[in-house]
Amino acid sequence: MRKLLLIPLTALAFTAVPAQAATVPPLKPEALAAAVQPGPDASGALARVSGTAGAWRGSGGVARIGTSAPVHPDGRFRVGSITKLFTAAAALQLQERGTLDLDQTVQHYLPDLLPKTFVHPITVRQLLNHTHGIAGHGLPHKDPAWFFEHRYDTFDPVELVRMGAAAGPRFVPGERQEYGNMGYLVAGLVIEEVTGRPYGDAVRELVLRPLRLHDTYLPGAETRIRGVHARGYEATADGYVDVTEVNPTLQWAAAEIISSARDLDRFLNALLRGPFLTDRARAELMTVPFEGASHALGISRLDLGGGLVVWGKSGDRPGYNNGVAGTLDGSRTLVYSVNTLRMGGDRSPTAMRIIAAAFS
Repeated sequence: MRKLLLIPLTALAFTAVPAQAATVPPLKPEALAAAVQPGPDASGALARVSGTAGAWRGSGGVARIGTSAPVHPDGRFRVGSITKLFTAAAALQLQERGTLDLDQTVQHYLPDLLPKTFVHPITVRQLLNHTHGIAGHGLPHKDPAWFFEHRYDTFDPVELVRMGAAAGPRFVPGERQEYGNMGYLVAGLVIEEVTGRPYGDAVRELVLRPLRLHDTYLPGAETRIRGVHARGYEATADGYVDVTEVNPTLQWAAAEIISSARDLDRFLNALLRGPFLTDRARAELMTVPFEGASHALGISRLDLGGGLVVWGKSGDRPGYNNGVAGTLDGSRTLVYSVNTLRMGGDRSPTAMRIIAAAFS
């Protein structure tokens, strides 16, 4: 059995050249079925495995605490930072159409957004690969007390950017990589500037519609999840608090999207192979900025050991912990979502079991 390095999908590889993946191990339906049975960290889970080496889908736990309703394996969930893949894909498509230049600067597109303390130019590419140097807004959005007080507030992305930029740059752009949401909030604003329309229109027209992602949508300020879905909860001293409903404007172009395992499977495979992206755009998508960096343009590379390499993204919101990962040769793609019971913690043990069952 291949030894699997259980590294989070956000702690990734360091090369700009996609490596040929080793042969994936045989599909293990029994292991996957056991892995989606949630442990103490979660109320429910779902997973979908596809590819030329076999397919499986299933779920475990309950969709609503206090009932026996099962988690639907094709239900929707808040994908969190997997949204960044959609924003990056839209930006790449806009560049292919000549509407956006990833090597043009924020200061060119949005001259009044950043304070004059930002003397070094920041490119759109640096926004997408987290080397821009703009600090986060600092709001403790994964602290339960803050979340319960502000979960229904509506936030303005311009104000959030200015909150982070007020202290000046954290480092010279391009010299370091610091993962966060801020670059994607600014990227969303740049997309709006060059298209003259809401950033979500670009995602819908350039990504969702061409790929027929019918379960995927950008909720804006809508607080509910449409259609079939499992509820998310936070365990407190007074019992479980339902955290499913929330205004996602704080996350916006970085983490607002709602989707399903079926759609995310189709989306990731379209990014890694096929005609959705040109060869040039795919190469840009999968290029990290320098040796030792962890993230490319919304996607990251993970070496699982034994020569097995996957590309993907993780994401979480209160009540939801998710990931997508796939091999370049199409032999295996994994999508999972776990309904966690504590926000802002380490990776869910249930999620780690699902990853291990899919790739070891």
